[in-house]
Amino acid sequence: MNFPETFYRWRPHPWHGLDVGENFPDVVNAYIEMTPFDAVKYEVDKTTGYLRVDRPQLTSSMSPTLYGFIPRTYCGDRVQKLSPSSSRGDGDPLDICVITERPINRGEVILRARVIGGIQMIDGDEADDKIIAVLDEDPFWADIHSITEVPKALLNRLRHYFETYKLTPGSNEHVEVLSMYDAEAAKGVMWAAQDDYKERYGE
Repeated sequence: MNFPETFYRWRPHPWHGLDVGENFPDVVNAYIEMTPFDAVKYEVDKTTGYLRVDRPQLTSSMSPTLYGFIPRTYCGDRVQKLSPSSSRGDGDPLDICVITERPINRGEVILRARVIGGIQMIDGDEADDKIIAVLDEDPFWADIHSITEVPKALLNRLRHYFETYKLTPGSNEHVEVLSMYDAEAAKGVMWAAQDDYKERYGE
């Protein structure tokens, strides 16, 4: 049987099988695991590539943006060096938060995201940066090119969500948002995560 060149006979793994995008690091492909409508924490299964339930959200707050990761990135030694308060990278693909004006109410989608900044975060003692982006070609956000142009209320929601999303009574989880950085710093983290990926998994 002859298939078109673009046909995938087998489902590609969203971390390893999807392309990062032709315009990396300015515009990237993002695989979305969670939406602002999700009261459950979904996470891609590293073995199968399917989305699995990680846990119910531990607090009443839910992610204020779309949340997922950038394919073919890995938070290893290079990412850790950009976050000197950490002792290691978290060993996961690089997370991304995508802002959009139109509601997207389902995960397990791929979209193009334009990078505008990032969050330096320590989870335990691991570097766990979050890239901040807007949905590419979303006219509502078309003139936004820097995290400093995003409404402060939305940035505060992001900070609060990540600082509290693991908190429960008696929990020893410690998450700290150290700073929010601009697009150029975010692209440096992305290059580091791409190089970490290549070192661990190859081209």
